[in-house]
Amino acid sequence: MQFRFLFLAFPVLFMASCRESRLHDEKDWGKHFEQRGIKNACFILRDNNHEAVHYYNKDRCLERFSPASTFKIFNSLIALETAIAPDEQLLIKWDSVQRPIADWNRNLTMREAFKASAVPYYQELARRIGPDYMQHYLDTANYGNKSIGGGIDTFWLNDSLQISADEQVGLMKKLYFNELPFSERTQRIVKSMMLQEDNAQYKLYYKTGWAQLAQKETLWVVGFIEKLEHVKEHENSMNKSDVRMYPYFFAQNFDIPKGDKSQDWIKLRIDILKGILKDFGAIK
Repeated sequence: MQFRFLFLAFPVLFMASCRESRLHDEKDWGKHFEQRGIKNACFILRDNNHEAVHYYNKDRCLERFSPASTFKIFNSLIALETAIAPDEQLLIKWDSVQRPIADWNRNLTMREAFKASAVPYYQELARRIGPDYMQHYLDTANYGNKSIGGGIDTFWLNDSLQISADEQVGLMKKLYFNELPFSERTQRIVKSMMLQEDNAQYKLYYKTGWAQLAQKETLWVVGFIEKLEHVKEHENSMNKSDVRMYPYFFAQNFDIPKGDKSQDWIKLRIDILKGILKDFGAIK
């Protein structure tokens, strides 16, 4: 088989490469997890403007876990780049199998499937991509441990593929600046699918994930936020716009006991994200 291009892949490990003076241990962020009874959690945020990394629970930020549905970001990139999906409107018909999530039980476009986090859609997409292309792009982008063991349509769900929060932040930064081994168009489309909130203060992009493994469940949120700020330009400045967008890249994960339904975890993980972003000053 032939690939369109080859890139040299190097890991982006912010915590390993950042100067100690620019690494900030935010122990206080732990309150957002602890007050909800969460014991095993981490959060990492890259402040691109100041080239600083802020984190809670450094060891866990460097530990790899199954990406679960956060892999839909990368799955979408590969599908678009290889033209398996000509665009985000690729329609895959429902297989008529009833599943517990109603939004999965219908024909879906890629954009709709991404929003609904429809596992069956992305499993079919992965089968169409195939192991050769999938492995190539995992290797090229240096995605976590790069393993597709256990099946082309389950490897991101069955704990074969693993990635750390630190590595997720590196990928988000590259995606934001169109620096991943994909075309600008491909990366632009995927970023547009990640947009969750757009207001006068910020634009928030993210993808969630929920790994349901044998002994525990791990919940993810990965993405970036653009904080909009008004600045006063010098009257002779070539840039007449008074609006600036400052990007911050983040990844959060935490464990819950297997089958724990004591809280609304879908809502809670976003509440935690926003609580930390508010503490940091990225949102009001």
